[in-house]
Amino acid sequence: MQPIPYGRQTITPADIEAVSAALTSPFLTQGPTVPAFEAAVAARVGASHAVAVNSATSALHLACLALDLGPGDRLWTSPITFVASANCGRYCGADVAFVDIDPATGLMDPDALQRQLAAAAANGTLPKVIVPVHLTGTSCAMAPIAAAADRYGVQLIEDASHAIGARYAGQPVGSCAHSAISVFSFHPVKIITTAEGGMATTNDAQLAARMARLRSHGIERERELFELPDAGPWAYEQQELGFNYRLTDLQAALGLSQLQRLEAIVAERNRLLQVYRDLLSSLPVRLLHIPADCHSSVHLAVIRLQEQDPAQHRRVFEGLRAAGIGVQLHYAPVHLQPYYRRLGWKPGDFPAAEAYASSAISLPLFPGLSESDQQRVVNTLRQLL
Repeated sequence: MQPIPYGRQTITPADIEAVSAALTSPFLTQGPTVPAFEAAVAARVGASHAVAVNSATSALHLACLALDLGPGDRLWTSPITFVASANCGRYCGADVAFVDIDPATGLMDPDALQRQLAAAAANGTLPKVIVPVHLTGTSCAMAPIAAAADRYGVQLIEDASHAIGARYAGQPVGSCAHSAISVFSFHPVKIITTAEGGMATTNDAQLAARMARLRSHGIERERELFELPDAGPWAYEQQELGFNYRLTDLQAALGLSQLQRLEAIVAERNRLLQVYRDLLSSLPVRLLHIPADCHSSVHLAVIRLQEQDPAQHRRVFEGLRAAGIGVQLHYAPVHLQPYYRRLGWKPGDFPAAEAYASSAISLPLFPGLSESDQQRVVNTLRQLL
């Protein structure tokens, strides 16, 4: 039988036509397609500004820099995420700490956050930035998280890498209703793709301008913003140390084409998740809970085995892989990665996250996955259990 990957991009003839048109246009990069893509994403999510970059990791880094995160500051995030959610703080020289998860959702626990903030306020170790992570495309409980952050003057960056097309409390994720900046990923296994790419959205014009400048070497080309007298029509100014984090027009063309199908893609992912929910109902597993005030984009279908048995977890995981089913773990706890252990983190620091990692398995889910393949996944899982 053919292997089933855990995720896969969907490329249509319209996508190929869009990229071909960009390829034969006068601009392969730094042309009009990138700002068109930015405007389309901003409009779709209800944000005032969007800044396209070459990856969500780059977007997280620029978001931290735009909020002036630096040495001596602290960033908090979830231990159940890709390492970039924490690394963005380290890139800026900040210390990084974690907030444990709600076992039912896998998302940052607002109650744990409130307790941790109160303790940090008492001992003078409050973070400057918190990065809630919308795991699997389901929004964190942003209202209580934002209320807690506001109480202590902490800025929020939503890591919405999984969550374009999702909604929280009726509002699109990325609208920044509860945060300074939101970040999306357009990696091939995400909801829509630019091959590689990311986007930061914000309602703050100054934050948007700074992220746009930092993505291109820290260079300013608007003459009215020059710090020195205008030297001539050739002039530009490097005003701070930036990076080459630009997205190409080819990638933006693909993203614009894919964005037209966003609602249909999210609807299909939700339908496939419901198929799994029905097929799994008799097994000793449970899908991660999606709160009633969330409409998930369903980037991943994550189950947790009922028994908290690491040996069983590994046996089932390896058995699925051996049967050609491309399961994955999203994610091993960041604080237990060797780099973060060397910074002082250790097993037992975040019990809910560690228990999650010993029982969670991401099942294949992507548009085009057949119900017969879903049945094969569940039948194999049943045999292994």
